[in-house]
Amino acid sequence: MTDIITSMKNPKVKHLLNLQQKSALRRQEQLFVVEGQRELSHCINLGYEVDTIFHCTELETLPPPPAPNLYEVTPQVYGKIAYRGSTEGVVALVRMKQHNLNSLKLKEKPLIVVVESVEKPGNLGAILRSADAAGADAVIVCDPLTDLYNPNLIRSSIGAIFTVPCVACTSEQCIQFLKERNIAILTAQLQDSSLYYDIDMKRPTAIVMGTESTGLTTQWRQAADAHIRIPMLGQLDSLNVSVSAAILLFEAVRQREG
Repeated sequence: MTDIITSMKNPKVKHLLNLQQKSALRRQEQLFVVEGQRELSHCINLGYEVDTIFHCTELETLPPPPAPNLYEVTPQVYGKIAYRGSTEGVVALVRMKQHNLNSLKLKEKPLIVVVESVEKPGNLGAILRSADAAGADAVIVCDPLTDLYNPNLIRSSIGAIFTVPCVACTSEQCIQFLKERNIAILTAQLQDSSLYYDIDMKRPTAIVMGTESTGLTTQWRQAADAHIRIPMLGQLDSLNVSVSAAILLFEAVRQREG
């Protein structure tokens, strides 16, 4: 029989809310928050360790999976701890995994997405979804400005943060990693660039994206094997970074399957 939590003042609920809001606490405790049956299922299937589950029997569509700590909450409490109403009545605390560049398992001709100093969790989440759909080997986040276990990122990725290996490192480390493995660096930029569909993406390829406001730093432009651009036929000169990533990823898929 599980305990039933009825108050927002409960210490366990307060701890959950703090983990949702504070990246420093997530790093300190090596715990992050996952909301929803689908996201939690991806998490468990890929070997993440669930620490605690909060569930609402009136909202859940499936019984909660086993966990060392299992707490039932009222619909009122669940409404406060959940960002979305359609998450099947389950929120979990999950233990982090330590990913690094050397832990990546790459195919013979890998396809990698690199993003430099991405600012918005929603954009990174959307990039991860596209990377999953395109069968990319990894997403590498250089000099990140957002926490990889940010709840907004996990929600916007719909679990792709678990299905696609995602690593944070410095730009210098990433450039060295790619060069040592003879992975072609294709930087998305407007200046001094070729149309993306004229560039060979059948070879081992890393598609490198910068921020929408400032683009890529000089070190990436100089390290590139080719500069690529998406033709802009309207009056604006850029797309959302996640849209650009999707276009470039699926050009690689087209070339490789053509």
